[in-house]
Amino acid sequence: MARNVYLNMKTLAEARRLVVERLGPLGRRERETLPVPEAVGRVLAEPVFAALSSPAYPAAAMDGIAVAAEATFGAAEGRPRGLTLGRDAFWVNTGQPLPPGTDAVIMVEQVRVEEGRTAWIETPAYPWQHVRKVGEDIVATELLFPRHHRITPYCVGALLTGGVFRVPVWKRPRVRIVPTGSELLDWRTASLAELAPGRILETNSFLLAALLEQAGGTARRRPPVPDDRGLIRREIEEAAAEGDDLVMILGGSSAGSEDHARAVVAEIGEVLIHGVAMMPGKPAVVGTVGRTPVFGMPGYPVSAILVFEELVVPLLCAWLGLPEPVRETVTALPTRKIPSRLGIEEFVRLKLGEVGGRVVATPLPRAAGSITSITEADGLLRIPPDTEGIAENEPVPVELLRPRAELARTLVVVGSHDNTLDVLADLLKAGPERIHLSSSHVGSLGGLMAVKRGACHVAGTHLLDPEDGSYNVSYIRRYLPDRRVHLVHLVERENGLIVARGNPRGIRGIEDLTQPGITFINRQGGSGTRILLDWHLQRLGVDPAAIRGYGNEEFTHMAVAVAVASGAADCGLGIYAAARALGLDFLPVVTESYELVIPEEHRESAPVKALLAAIASEEFRRRVEALGGYHTTRTGEERLVGPGGN
Repeated sequence: MARNVYLNMKTLAEARRLVVERLGPLGRRERETLPVPEAVGRVLAEPVFAALSSPAYPAAAMDGIAVAAEATFGAAEGRPRGLTLGRDAFWVNTGQPLPPGTDAVIMVEQVRVEEGRTAWIETPAYPWQHVRKVGEDIVATELLFPRHHRITPYCVGALLTGGVFRVPVWKRPRVRIVPTGSELLDWRTASLAELAPGRILETNSFLLAALLEQAGGTARRRPPVPDDRGLIRREIEEAAAEGDDLVMILGGSSAGSEDHARAVVAEIGEVLIHGVAMMPGKPAVVGTVGRTPVFGMPGYPVSAILVFEELVVPLLCAWLGLPEPVRETVTALPTRKIPSRLGIEEFVRLKLGEVGGRVVATPLPRAAGSITSITEADGLLRIPPDTEGIAENEPVPVELLRPRAELARTLVVVGSHDNTLDVLADLLKAGPERIHLSSSHVGSLGGLMAVKRGACHVAGTHLLDPEDGSYNVSYIRRYLPDRRVHLVHLVERENGLIVARGNPRGIRGIEDLTQPGITFINRQGGSGTRILLDWHLQRLGVDPAAIRGYGNEEFTHMAVAVAVASGAADCGLGIYAAARALGLDFLPVVTESYELVIPEEHRESAPVKALLAAIASEEFRRRVEALGGYHTTRTGEERLVGPGGN
């Protein structure tokens, strides 16, 4: 089968330049006139000038009496001056026109009225005191907003006040979005039974349509098109005939035998770009058919998002006369080394948090098909193409995907995974402080190492000491000998073997993992569950190499349960709550203590105090017990471990 090889891949900088220079002049830039309240978010096609002055008359700026300033001269404390109401002074409210012959307002608090006829004052007024002059805010004929200004809700008040009720704006660029792929199902009509292997829900068109609307365009979503060159060609030709400003072909831009976007554009137009030296986002196609730009968007969602932001948004901005959006940046310290490939500009999604006055950054999974690597990300790190990676604790600029203020309200949790952290994340976000819980699952030992490096507020851990059967304390003393930490008991939980419903393999315990045909799914090295497994294997005299799948690792209990549910493994060691969540069977092995390690210097910080309050709440206990496999008798117990502690 023919493959689309990237013969002339462009750097991201070259691709951006080509898009703006070659496609920018193709924009139709049509205008329309809208009522001002309907124009919020739109871009002015012409400068707008005021038709009215504001105020249009001298107006009182305070409640009080309007006077001729000259008539008040000589008034002083101890020498009050009386003004006759209705002749020398006139009651006015804020915003009312000044009566003829007056040019100042004295606040009502500075006036003493006697017998309802005389207003006594002890301070003279000066001309135009507490008066809004004609045109103080807006002068008729002055420029309110220049061309290419984006109208905000604030602008609505200025425009209407200035007598401008309709404004000329650029029409939103109309973009046809065409998802392609014979494997696609419409989520609005598909049944779960149709989701057989090889069939997937079509979601990228909805994601990109929302991004497009946010960027100032109008989306024309089309139904999914099978992998057929003729049908894809017809969509592009229809778009050109119907006046669409741009076409985005979703999927089919890569190098596979069923990826037709490049070939179709080459047949009926010109391919400008096939492949961009960026990751994610490499398989991008940019071309023209007549005067219609065509973008072949990668099928993986993160790739599609980055291609849209890096290539499509600059074009939309050029058409609308807007500057390209620039994200706020902060300097962050990576918690571990981040390798990268030379020659590729890489976009690494990060979790961020402010710990001890520093912004720490933990990389998320880099898979382009993992949409959660964007939804969970707080920031984006660009690694230049001439760099092989970023060293641990090397200060780097990071683009923020959330407001900067949220970093101070982020609780950074690193260590072992547990489903109760999801409950805490929800409770913290719903609480008055609106704390964001950012958790990274690197195993119990990884959590203790994060505490040692000062890279987190809290570490989750459940490390069994095989010598005495206790949990966590001996490891804290071994790996954090000089640190004082607070050890907070979160839950006791049932850990055991997760197996398929009905246990078709007849697994009875850990001793059966070496049976022929049994495939195991493991947890990563350093996790408490892995240490627990290895301890049991040693006690039973079982060689790990005899277990099929021992080297296949996952980072969370839910990932282990998913592997079993999907048939990728027959069993794995994990918590009961994960098995129950996916309707799997469970063989108990041990009840273990899952605890939180909190360095003393963070114990009184706002995020940690909010965490402890959530743990102590009755709602937390109730929701945890509803998950199954948890015990909350000791939940919230706290003790000091380390120098001067237990």
